[in-house]
Amino acid sequence: MAETNPFKASSADSSSKSYDTSSSTAGRIAQNSVFERFARAGFVVSGIVHGIIGYIAIRIAIGGGGGIADQSGAMAELAGKPGGVVALWVGVVAFVLMALWRLAETAFGSSSEPDADSKKSEATRRGKAFSLSVVYFAFAFSAFEFARGSGEPSGGESAGLTARMLQTTAGTVTLVVSGLIIIAVGGYHVHKGASQNFLDDIEGTNSVLVRRLGTVGYIAKGLAIAAVGLLVILATSRSEPDKATGLDGALKTLGAQPYGATLLVAAGLGIISYGLYSFVMARYAKM
Repeated sequence: MAETNPFKASSADSSSKSYDTSSSTAGRIAQNSVFERFARAGFVVSGIVHGIIGYIAIRIAIGGGGGIADQSGAMAELAGKPGGVVALWVGVVAFVLMALWRLAETAFGSSSEPDADSKKSEATRRGKAFSLSVVYFAFAFSAFEFARGSGEPSGGESAGLTARMLQTTAGTVTLVVSGLIIIAVGGYHVHKGASQNFLDDIEGTNSVLVRRLGTVGYIAKGLAIAAVGLLVILATSRSEPDKATGLDGALKTLGAQPYGATLLVAAGLGIISYGLYSFVMARYAKM
């Protein structure tokens, strides 16, 4: 029998009781009707943000105007649309609740899946949940800044932070390690899309359209994330902090390559596919 609590289980019976308790606790938190609705709204806001990022990338590729093709640029554009500020405030609440949901999974385990077969696998699963909670808290903070009208593009902040870190050996090492971690995260997304493991996250019968959106979306997002990590490493190795400008820099670097416009349109469509898949998650994600 798989152990439920990888840190305190001392026998099969205690492990089973521990899982029942933690699973029911996580279930009560995630399945509270108000909590669940707002948490699922976070997927909707995420889908909108990814859709805008993809649109900005395509707009840049076809010469239809500039823009910042990342989360900050998408939120800035959303804030400028009718009802956009209201959507951002909803996003703040939704992202916070999504972060709390992932924290509940970190502490109690998943309510929708049994514990993993080994302590290492379960610890990895809970570590992933914690990482996602950090990401959602970051999204919430960014949405909050733009909702109240004080949001700033993230590319300049990234370049400034990189420049300060390059002044020390420890900072340089941290940048390289961070770049490798970002590349690994991108690789994980690519693997998740290619293997269609994302289907494990949703309930019900999956249509061909859902599978295709998830596959294309995860692979496109993974490649974009990996490109961000690669730029961090290149900026560090060449002592050019202005190159570490996040997703916007990665996409614009792609657009500057041979056949860059075509590649950028493809990347934009892929990111839009991820945004559309986020809408599927809003309805069918296991909570």
